[in-house]
Amino acid sequence: MPIDRKDWAQRFPEFLVEAETLLAKSEECLSHLQLISNDKDAIDCMRSTLLKLASRAEALALKAISEFSLHIHSLLDHAPDPVDLHAQALDALKDCFTLMAWQIELVDQRTGQLTLDASEQTSLIEAFAFQVSQSPFQHALPIQPLPRTSYSERQA
Repeated sequence: MPIDRKDWAQRFPEFLVEAETLLAKSEECLSHLQLISNDKDAIDCMRSTLLKLASRAEALALKAISEFSLHIHSLLDHAPDPVDLHAQALDALKDCFTLMAWQIELVDQRTGQLTLDASEQTSLIEAFAFQVSQSPFQHALPIQPLPRTSYSERQA
């Protein structure tokens, strides 16, 4: 179902606040992992926040942000057990979060458009996948659409 522009314009500022909060939480988890390597709780927290960010972006038809979050989530979710987030992997992940924050800020607040060259996302995903010893799109593609929920259900 297409998004109503008026509804989108009202919901987008809320999304910005929530997206910034979720990214900050993910970055806190990343900082924690730099201190305590491969802490399962920090990795699970990061997975959760990435999934929530993807869901919120999908609800506003911000496909590039949603898919980027889902790719990173999938790489974390399908990393060889135990997950090895060594310094280079954490650096690659930090680069992904930096690009995602930049992209969120570049979304046109009137139109919802994000004009971007996907090559940077792709190269960062590939770099992170390499660091966690995976083929970059082995599990990340195809991306399954998030389950559709009503706006009131998403607010819960």
